[in-house]
Amino acid sequence: MANRLVNKTALITGGNSGIGLATARLFVAEGAKVTITGRNKETLAAAAKELGPNALAIVADANDVAATEAAVKQAAEKFGKLDIVFANAGIPGNTPVGKTTLEAFEQVIRTNLTSVFFTVQAALPYLNDNASVVLNGSVISVLGNPGYSAYAATKAGVTAMARVMVSELSPRGIRINVVAPGAARTPIWNGAAPTADAFAALEKRIAGTTPLGRIAEPDHIAKTVLFLASDDAAHVQGQEIFVDGGATSSPAGAPVFRG
Repeated sequence: MANRLVNKTALITGGNSGIGLATARLFVAEGAKVTITGRNKETLAAAAKELGPNALAIVADANDVAATEAAVKQAAEKFGKLDIVFANAGIPGNTPVGKTTLEAFEQVIRTNLTSVFFTVQAALPYLNDNASVVLNGSVISVLGNPGYSAYAATKAGVTAMARVMVSELSPRGIRINVVAPGAARTPIWNGAAPTADAFAALEKRIAGTTPLGRIAEPDHIAKTVLFLASDDAAHVQGQEIFVDGGATSSPAGAPVFRG
């Protein structure tokens, strides 16, 4: 049996779908006790059933600081103090210049940046020394995708915030790192590509601009989070790891540019 996380306890926000659920699955398989949070009662219940007795699912909106604090407290009461926090919850959001309301812009900032800070703050009193905190970034922070000002700002902000947290929390041995996924096969695309055909077209386009020629699977991201969460990464601090098939490092190597 794999056991990289035996005797470890973890909290994953947005753990009821996509990358969060894939990570929760992997953590449980590696021996951890895992608490997941999310907004959707039905998907949380289904995830809890799938994950089994070593998982706890709590309905909590990441934007609700009091609910997040209550969820962390409940997690610690059930499984003990936390060794791992994966601040994964986030939303997509199209905010083109000239067509964006203040409310739409601030919603993305609130969910993808502000709530990440308050997730870590809520967890802090319940974090063991030498714990690992992983924040979810994105390739969007560096790619300049049109229409994504707010989203890109939040993901760049997460990385900047991680560096500050490193300075503050290193005295306790707490590690803060960022996983920055490229496009992955998750429900975040449901709005942009609502049908199977639309998603297939989107996937083909993304694959064409990715040197490895494919879209990421949730497990590609989850296994990187596992590395950062585990003692294998005991001396990895303040890093941003792009899991994007080479899209940010070597865009000119994408299939669309090959002869």
